[in-house]
Amino acid sequence: MTDQTPAELPCAVTESVELDSPIQRGKTTVTEIQVRKPKSGALRGVSLADVLNMDVQALTKVLPRITEPALTEPELRDLDPADMVQLGNVVANFLLPKRMKADAES
Repeated sequence: MTDQTPAELPCAVTESVELDSPIQRGKTTVTEIQVRKPKSGALRGVSLADVLNMDVQALTKVLPRITEPALTEPELRDLDPADMVQLGNVVANFLLPKRMKADAES
């Protein structure tokens, strides 16, 4: 247990993705998706190599677990490929160790 209040707990790392082709949910139009850095449990049932390679099947399993609003599998199957690439890139970057990110920036 922790003595920290929810406001004091570290926030999950998130990144925002603006969709090229918004998703229509009834009368609501989704133009932006928040992607949360996955914990190991959100990656269950997929190969990390497949996620890093932005395999559509692997992303279709993982993205509903880490997006806000939560994307559904049918929405992901109907997603513009450019938007899937954006989302997959965010997820793949979350999985890279800090050292590899620093090497890529220099």
